Amino acid sequence: MSAPIFSNHGCRLNAYETKAMEELAAQAGVENTVVVNTCAVTAEAVRKARQDIRKLRRTHPGAKLIVTGCAAQTEPDTFANMDEVDAVIGNSEKMQASTWAGIAGDFGTEPVQVDDIMSVTETAGHLIDGFGTRSRAYVQVQNGCDHRCTFCIIPYGRGNSRSVPAGVVVDQIKRLVDRGFNEVVLTGVDLTSWGADLPGEPQLGDLVMRILKLVPDLPRLRISSIDSIEVDEALMQAIATEPRLMPHLHLSLQHGDDLILKRMKRRHLRDDAIRFAQEARKLRPDMTFGADIIAGFPTETEAMFENSLRLVEECDLTWLHVFPYSPRPGTPAARMPQVNGKAIKDRAARLRSAGEAQVTKHLAAQQDKLHHILMENPHMGRTEQFTEVTFDDAQREGQIVTARITGHSGKALMASSD
Repeated sequence: MSAPIFSNHGCRLNAYETKAMEELAAQAGVENTVVVNTCAVTAEAVRKARQDIRKLRRTHPGAKLIVTGCAAQTEPDTFANMDEVDAVIGNSEKMQASTWAGIAGDFGTEPVQVDDIMSVTETAGHLIDGFGTRSRAYVQVQNGCDHRCTFCIIPYGRGNSRSVPAGVVVDQIKRLVDRGFNEVVLTGVDLTSWGADLPGEPQLGDLVMRILKLVPDLPRLRISSIDSIEVDEALMQAIATEPRLMPHLHLSLQHGDDLILKRMKRRHLRDDAIRFAQEARKLRPDMTFGADIIAGFPTETEAMFENSLRLVEECDLTWLHVFPYSPRPGTPAARMPQVNGKAIKDRAARLRSAGEAQVTKHLAAQQDKLHHILMENPHMGRTEQFTEVTFDDAQREGQIVTARITGHSGKALMASSD
């Protein structure tokens, strides 16, 4: 009998939970099992999950095949009706030891175990001490989302927002630093909502400042995707005063046109995004931004799309995640007038092209600069701004190397260690 095989789809939080499931499965003695942790963010993500399930069944014909994750939570019947699938478990169930004890046995009598995710009030942030490579660890501090953007199915896969207490987070990070990690990344579904459900309603900036104060040996702290309209004063203070907080923020912007933002039920307008980017860069001149932007949202005209295109330069975005809009059944946007598929594809390509131009500009601006680079493998690391850097000479994996930039390849910087 073989050890279980896990296939992860989607975000860093899914990857974190896949690692936790690996540990739970090992503790329960699960064998000869394939587990697919799905993503539901787009229709394409669900299609890829189904494709992966069919491929894994062909490769492992005698194994139990379990499907979990956001797509399993939001549309369990889609996967339960696949001949290749033996059981479907929900996002809450997948983090419970009892579920894995059942999988190690015969599943009991319920091949579909997906309960109401909205009833979950705690997140399992204590299960593992982060995950990652030898250089960087990811720590889950929040799960779920209380917002209801009209295009998004994720709250129905993740439930309402819930936070890991600050003390638990700090203790985790202390253990990670003791194990030699030089960088920790805070992850969550709606990270800037952290703390709203905790006593005293602390905010994300309070957590960041507490980590940096109580874990003085942590060289680098990084924040994953945030909603800029929810950034609190303490986080802005950390950006301005804490060099160990990395100068890279990934913004959940989604669009650059005010009417589309309202139809998306976002909480910010175009000028809010521009103002935040300007303020953050004023506080930290070396700050770089990534952003999520949707192309072809229902009712989007060419003029509305042009507002998104201009936003790339007006916010000086460097790293774009471009999502061609795809309707998710059960969301309000799926019932709105849809944009032609060819137009969506064309607009997504134009956004990606704008993003590539921004990357080239950023890379060129680093010529001859000294950077502190965290090595992910002997020949590649990342700057504090999360820019990829390649070395001809092997460096020590997991270490922070000071190096001078000698050029770039169009996609990554090149450096020689001083």
